[in-house]
Amino acid sequence: MKQILITGASRGLGLGLAKHYLEAGAAVCHLGRSACPLESPRLRQQQVDLANLDAIAPAMDRLDPDRPDLVILNAGILGEIRDLAETPMEDARRLMDINLWANKAIVDWLIQHGHTPRQLIFISSGASVNGNRGWNAYSISKAALNMMAKLYAAEMPDSHVVAYAPGLVQTGMQDYLCRQVDAERFPSIQRLIDAYGSEDMPDPERAAERIAASLERCLDHPSGSFVDVRTL
Repeated sequence: MKQILITGASRGLGLGLAKHYLEAGAAVCHLGRSACPLESPRLRQQQVDLANLDAIAPAMDRLDPDRPDLVILNAGILGEIRDLAETPMEDARRLMDINLWANKAIVDWLIQHGHTPRQLIFISSGASVNGNRGWNAYSISKAALNMMAKLYAAEMPDSHVVAYAPGLVQTGMQDYLCRQVDAERFPSIQRLIDAYGSEDMPDPERAAERIAASLERCLDHPSGSFVDVRTL
């Protein structure tokens, strides 16, 4: 039975991925602040605030995943779209802890316990390379995540590691971006508004199916690469 570890599977893309893999007959371990609402004897989970870095290793101890075939580090937060100069340091630090350093805590636990996976996916974003105004600490965290994937790839020769941009997905984050953000001040938002509710912005279940179908093709890229689902 395929073993999958997913973070942030309480809603959005993470929930879509958990549903996909459970329906495919896999065993899923979930780590996140909120519980995954799915019910299955093949689902095990531990709730932990990923901003509390010291709590992650004990939560992994309790979850005690078997050596997973696939790890998808999906959990993350967007923060408020605003200029970097207007972003409080406290907000930027918390976002970096959740989007970046929580992933280090999880990967380090896997390495220390001999549970390095065949495939390790860091969910990144086009924001990691675009540098559009307003995306501030989110863009910085995802750019750093791309480098984290490259660094771990050099340390984990038995795992294939990528930073993976999943494209547009219709989630609560998009509701905020498309309905509450000033597109005149932050022009990159207009592309999202134009795609909102269309085939270009699939719901989490359809996006999860597309991502799962593409992961084998990720293996054609060098470990440590940044890959975008739209180019696979």
